Amino acid sequence: MTTARMTLDQLNALNADAFVGALAGIFEHSRWVAEEAVSKRPFANIDALYETMTAAVNNASDARQLALINAHPELAGKAAVRGELTDESTREQSGAGLDLCTQEEFDRLQALNAAYREKFGFPFILAVRGFDRHGIIANFEARLHHGRDIELRESLQQIYRIARFRLDDLLTA
Repeated sequence: MTTARMTLDQLNALNADAFVGALAGIFEHSRWVAEEAVSKRPFANIDALYETMTAAVNNASDARQLALINAHPELAGKAAVRGELTDESTREQSGAGLDLCTQEEFDRLQALNAAYREKFGFPFILAVRGFDRHGIIANFEARLHHGRDIELRESLQQIYRIARFRLDDLLTA
């Protein structure tokens, strides 16, 4: 989402392809969410757009929801090390200080990523804005004790938080 901030009126006025392109990064590697929203324009406010996009995810099949969850990178994971994160994820992880991990913290995150993926079959997702490295690690450790159904729901809730932050970064009222 390297697009400059725009107003909701400007977004509503875009042609369908440009609208989808502007919102393609709101849900990680899941352009289909923006594609579902385009026909529901115009949006009266950012809340209405957000609710439409989250409803598209809520109404999606379990397989599509799981694909959305799996589209997210691990925190301080291999994609980050290789510089393969989306611009949005890079900003979010850097903002939480994950690019400043000590070797011990980095190793702990790698072990937590592996344990979480082994237990649940998908990556740990946390809307990291407002967290520091220590808070992220503590949240990670606590959530490893949950059951899979709880973590599926929690992952979607975290994705919705991430989406709202991204919408608020992109749009002005």
